[in-house]
Amino acid sequence: MAETVFSKILRGEIPCHRIHEDDRVLVFLDVFPLARGHALVIPKEPAPTLDRLSDDSAAAIGRVLPRVCRAVLAATGAKDFNVLQNNGRAAHQVVDHVHFHVIPKYPDGAGLGIHWPSGKLDPADGAALAAAIAQNMG
Repeated sequence: MAETVFSKILRGEIPCHRIHEDDRVLVFLDVFPLARGHALVIPKEPAPTLDRLSDDSAAAIGRVLPRVCRAVLAATGAKDFNVLQNNGRAAHQVVDHVHFHVIPKYPDGAGLGIHWPSGKLDPADGAALAAAIAQNMG
């Protein structure tokens, strides 16, 4: 995997404001926050995208993520938040290391803004697509 800023943070070459660390996960404040309390949750395993992450590291993130959300809300006083995870350049991923953003959303609008141009799922296509995806679950 390519060297990333997160690799350097994990090795201690770049400082960060650590929130939590265990044997599989590191949580720290984003240095380019969208809102006060914007935190990053990263696996120590070097995987560029979520589909390449091991089940063990994914489970470790899953155990930590709700706790991080509760802690960010308690520390900031925010009531709402987004959890964002991007995979690949077309999906707006900038750092090629799996990471989850926990972004508080404040009444003044600070936080993540989303444009969601939803469509409508055709029932026949939905059935076929669901079956195709299920076959690939492994």
